[in-house]
Amino acid sequence: MESAELIAILREVRERVKSRYPTAGPGAAGTLPDLEPLVRARDAAAAKVAAIGTVNPRRGGPLNAAVQGLKRLAARALDWHVREQVLFNRKVVEAVDAAIEALAESNRAMAGLQSQLADLQIHDIRAHWAEWRAGWERKLAENEIQFLRSVADLQRAFAYRADLMDANYRDALRSQHADFTGALARGHAEIQKDFAATLERMKLEYERTIHSELRLIRQRLAPADDAAFRAGVEETAHAAPVDFTRFAERFRGPEEAVKAGQRAYVGRFAGKRDVLDIGCGRGEFLELMREAGVPARGIELNAECAAMCRAKGLDAQVADLFEYLAALPENALDGIFCAHVVEHLEPMQLARMVSLCASRLMRGGVIAMETPNPECLAIFGSYFYLDPTHVRPVPRQLLEYYFAEGGIGVVEFRRLAPAVEHMPAVAELPEGFREAFFGGLDYGLVGVKVLG
Repeated sequence: MESAELIAILREVRERVKSRYPTAGPGAAGTLPDLEPLVRARDAAAAKVAAIGTVNPRRGGPLNAAVQGLKRLAARALDWHVREQVLFNRKVVEAVDAAIEALAESNRAMAGLQSQLADLQIHDIRAHWAEWRAGWERKLAENEIQFLRSVADLQRAFAYRADLMDANYRDALRSQHADFTGALARGHAEIQKDFAATLERMKLEYERTIHSELRLIRQRLAPADDAAFRAGVEETAHAAPVDFTRFAERFRGPEEAVKAGQRAYVGRFAGKRDVLDIGCGRGEFLELMREAGVPARGIELNAECAAMCRAKGLDAQVADLFEYLAALPENALDGIFCAHVVEHLEPMQLARMVSLCASRLMRGGVIAMETPNPECLAIFGSYFYLDPTHVRPVPRQLLEYYFAEGGIGVVEFRRLAPAVEHMPAVAELPEGFREAFFGGLDYGLVGVKVLG
């Protein structure tokens, strides 16, 4: 029981000492000076100071008592000598005690500050951690959202580019297929066109050769069973003993070139039901009418040309234009075409021809004529006189007058075959002068019957 009480008393003393003289513990935030060794040294020094002038106790007995008495007497006798030392020792102990107390106060203050700082740091760190963690989680969420958006944008961009590449690839394939198909079709069409043109040229060359040979045979044999043919050949031979088929090929140009120039008249005869080509030649205009689906027939004084037209499947016959027109009833035709014929007629024959054409043309019918243009001085150099059967050029004003006399109104005048294309030197002339005196080598006149 006494041991337990003694242990409790010692613990209380220890706690008081610790509270009075605090030291750094294991969990302290910092290191405080340990004052306990200094306190123990102070206590030991204080005990020594308190023991000055005392006599060590001895066991009882007369001798000891006498010794103790002598010691006390000596101590009193020396008191004057050690008094200052004792006072000094006590002051030193007091100074040490004061220093220990000051250090203890410092330790207590520092311990309090450490405790407050620890609580503050822990609180600040926890608050800062909570705030930092919330901000970090918020930034993490924002970054995650931004990352997911970026990934989605990249996926959309990739999908779009992939679709675009697929579309471009498909478009490229379709374009290449279309180009290949178009090129194949164009190549096929060009091959067919070239083949047809080659066949046509071979056919024409064959026909020309056959007709040339037949012409020579007919001229030599003069068959008696074809009076009309013999009369036409004799008339042609009497007029000019030349091969007019080869003449037309050389001086009028290839058939395709002639057709290209006459194609401008096709629209004027669209929808007509009976068109007559006077002087149909090799049949260029008749072929254009056949291509346009317009019924047309032709007359030609040259038997070789008429035979060539018939060989092409065209309706053509050898006939004199005056006899043929006179045999037709009035208003029988709704279209007449005549190219490079009127310059072969005598002046009075021209007036009669236009009159016959006007009388055989129904009201609203169309007539078109082509002839060398006397306004172009270039034709008199050589162009007009290349054909030995030409009589005289026909001025435009004269032909328009004959049209008006027959009740035909002129609706179109066109200069054809510019001289500058055939005679490049003409380009050096002033433009106004060139247009007035070196315009078209030919001219075309289109009229519509408005009276009768």
